[in-house]
Amino acid sequence: MTCYRKKMYNNIVKKLDKNVVILGLVSMFNDISSEMIYPLLPVFLSSVLGVGTAFIGLIEGIADSTASILKIFSGWYSDRIKKRKPIVFAGYSLAAVSRFFLYLSTAGWHVLLVRFADRTGKGIRTAPRDALVADSSSAEERGKAFGVHRALDSMGAFIGPLLAFLILPLINNNYRKLFLWALIPAFLSVLMVIFFVREKLYVPAGVSQPDKKFSIKNLGKEFNIFVIIVSIFTLGNSSDAFLVLRAKDLGVSVIMIPILWLVYNLVGSMSAVPCGIFSDKFGRKKTVILGFLVYSIVYFGFAFSNKQFLIWFFMALYGVYYGLIEGVLRAYVADIVKDKTILATAYGIYNMSLGIFVLPASIIMGVLWQLSGPAVAFGFGGILSILAAIGFIIFIKK
Repeated sequence: MTCYRKKMYNNIVKKLDKNVVILGLVSMFNDISSEMIYPLLPVFLSSVLGVGTAFIGLIEGIADSTASILKIFSGWYSDRIKKRKPIVFAGYSLAAVSRFFLYLSTAGWHVLLVRFADRTGKGIRTAPRDALVADSSSAEERGKAFGVHRALDSMGAFIGPLLAFLILPLINNNYRKLFLWALIPAFLSVLMVIFFVREKLYVPAGVSQPDKKFSIKNLGKEFNIFVIIVSIFTLGNSSDAFLVLRAKDLGVSVIMIPILWLVYNLVGSMSAVPCGIFSDKFGRKKTVILGFLVYSIVYFGFAFSNKQFLIWFFMALYGVYYGLIEGVLRAYVADIVKDKTILATAYGIYNMSLGIFVLPASIIMGVLWQLSGPAVAFGFGGILSILAAIGFIIFIKK
């Protein structure tokens, strides 16, 4: 069995630059830290700090959307100075330091500030990191490269809830102590960036410097249409905190929530590489459309389920959606953008556009839930996902 796993691993990562795997491991350790905290944060906010669902949506929306503005500028700046690693390092470092202050939080607005700092770190690092993955992979292997990166990222999100599940009983379900334990893998990810990530930037012959002024004129019409459609989908893709709250409403105990999150991330990790390879062979468009349709099934499932066991099924299916979408959309950006000297800028625009819509998505979800119940709230997300699939079919030609 061990030999088989080693052979399978070698088949997956062969031809891939080591940077891809190392950056995946960096994301894995960072996500171990994040996912030890994130699945329990809605419960911490509601049961310990007394925060309502609307404010939880506001926290997640503001943190993600405001920080997302930085993604476009960090991407442009990375292209401008022709460096990725220092910006990636700064982003992971800020996220690691900010999580310590969750231990000290005593009010909802404290958590808002912590989440803002954490997501600011994500905003700083995301575009240069994605560009570095793209720079370190060939066009023919790009789906696999992003699949490997997202698989390792999801593996961290699998290990994180498992560690939380094991540690919580030992610390009498003390959330604050768990937040301290989560700092260890966060700082390990920072050390890996320092010592193992190599700088690698695509600069074609005859090009000495990207344009100093910020411009999207070279990104192309297809990229702009792509971003608009994905943004429409994101308007219905609210914070995953609502999935946790819905599971809790249907009887999933607090101690089992990390395991529920573990199931989602295990499936996401296992499906990311096969879905990336599928997109390399059969097309990214087909893969993305399938991912949107799976997402709509999941959200309609959360909307109308009345049995606890169905939540476990739809959470696993949510992992399949992750495998179909996350890495493949990132590979799609590198496919569409012809001028690779502005690739990090393109990733910044892509991520910023998605991040901006997280705020209204989370607020709409929270308000619809409070006014009309979870069925209407989740149904809204399912409908927008179907519309995004139709938009891809009609308007995306590549």
